[in-house]
Amino acid sequence: MRRIALFLLIASMVNVQTIMAQEKITQTAGRVQLGEFAPKFAELNDDVLFGQVWNRPGLSPHDRSMVTIATLVGKGIIDSSLTHHLQFAKTNGVTRTEIAEMLTHIAFYAGWPNAWGAFRLAKDVWADDSDAADGGKAAFQREMIFPIGEPNTAYAQYFIGNSYLARVSTEQVPFSNVTFEPGCRNNWHVHRATKGGGQMLVCVAGRGWYQEEGKPAVQMLPGDVIHIPANVKHWHGAAADSWFAHLAFEIPGENASKEWLEPVTDEEYSKLGK
Repeated sequence: MRRIALFLLIASMVNVQTIMAQEKITQTAGRVQLGEFAPKFAELNDDVLFGQVWNRPGLSPHDRSMVTIATLVGKGIIDSSLTHHLQFAKTNGVTRTEIAEMLTHIAFYAGWPNAWGAFRLAKDVWADDSDAADGGKAAFQREMIFPIGEPNTAYAQYFIGNSYLARVSTEQVPFSNVTFEPGCRNNWHVHRATKGGGQMLVCVAGRGWYQEEGKPAVQMLPGDVIHIPANVKHWHGAAADSWFAHLAFEIPGENASKEWLEPVTDEEYSKLGK
């Protein structure tokens, strides 16, 4: 019993400290937008609703945001005012997971169309969180017109880090878009051929590296083209702090094949900087 009492005492102290530490909510939107046209309404909005009600003890700003959004969606208000409260909710600590769960729950009580409308607005407000959750993959996709594609599982053993492969064309000149997460690179390898052969890389997004054995690494930026002769040992991949994508063209040749060799070590890679 003493342990339970001690736990409850500590919990209550933490709660009190949290409430005391909360920054006082202030609002000026009423006066900015309606101060001249409806000064009394502006005063009630800024000083009473936000100045007093939102700062009352008993509910945290986080919980008040959740209640407010649920009420607005329930009333079918899915316009700019809901966008404002969604943004305010994010500021008050409401997470992407919480808002998605709450709107899913509300859909069954407030109506499917209302939830759809709210989701459309919430998706934009929490877009940055979505990008962060996938390591920036979605944001990188928006940088280029070619698809990232699927995980490059067939060749994963020859890569350090995660890569993705999207076949762009299988006719005339077959080629693919290869995407590397930050720090990802393929092993040293050689495109063998007795005549012709080799590979051509066209950088389409991000920043990466290309290196031939015995030569300094070359930085690759969008628009750069790398011509790789047959029988030359080389590797390519992303910079440490950037996603990277290039189109890979296999040049036809006689007795063409690919020989995978040793990985690019962390020591070798770290010498390139970011």
